[in-house]
Amino acid sequence: MTTAHPRLDDPLDDFSHRVIDVDTVAKTVHVIGSGPAVVLLPEMPGISPDVARLARWLRDAGFRVYLPSLFGVDGAYPTADAGQAVIRRACVSAEFRAFAGGGTSPVVAWLRGLARVAHAECGGPGVGAVGLCFTGNFALTMTLEPAVIAPVVNHPSLPLDDPGGLELAADDAARVAERIRRDGLKVLAYRFENDRWCTGQRFAAYRTLLGDAFDGRVLTDEVANSNPPPFFRDVVGCAHSVTTAHLVDEQGHPTTRARDEIIAFLAERLGATTPDMGADGPN
Repeated sequence: MTTAHPRLDDPLDDFSHRVIDVDTVAKTVHVIGSGPAVVLLPEMPGISPDVARLARWLRDAGFRVYLPSLFGVDGAYPTADAGQAVIRRACVSAEFRAFAGGGTSPVVAWLRGLARVAHAECGGPGVGAVGLCFTGNFALTMTLEPAVIAPVVNHPSLPLDDPGGLELAADDAARVAERIRRDGLKVLAYRFENDRWCTGQRFAAYRTLLGDAFDGRVLTDEVANSNPPPFFRDVVGCAHSVTTAHLVDEQGHPTTRARDEIIAFLAERLGATTPDMGADGPN
């Protein structure tokens, strides 16, 4: 299956661009929409036009979306060479723990602070967190912030060198499992069946940690968009990004159903009203 992808950078000119300081660390955050807060994390190699499209779908569904800049060039179309350079920088950055044995990425502490800011600004029962690829597991670790009540873990790729590993220090894993159990949270997750970056072993490890609270859903590879941007075609090299690069924007398609399931999950947990869905997203 194929879907049209923009071949130009996205200027993000319908977002407001803020600098948010958490514990003396300042980062740019692109904000759009109104309603309950959702922190949408970028996927490697950054805030691509497809990640921005997902943010707009969440906006249209009645959420205020906080999209932090963590790596790459914001709005850039993901080419192979530029994307590989971003990966190299991220893998040696002190903010991330890309490999087995590194434990929890330090940047998650800042993201938990962002969730607190978002909750204070938007109110409601809590905040949603949607991770993608390199940041997939960050949405789960963000539940160590009490405001985060709706984590969505999309095709988590870390640690890159351990297909059955979780990007969590042992003490954080125990605290996350306790928070999920104590507060009755659910964790929604997606991957493609033969994704070599997010394997069945990794989903099994989440199930072992979280039990029935982990709702891991698997799509067959053949439903993935077969014409993704160059970074995903040439570097990722497999069906991977369920709601962004490999999404097929057609009503009733399995990937758009996954998007709509995520929106419904967030709406149920955060108290938003879910609009009607169509091929172009919420209406």
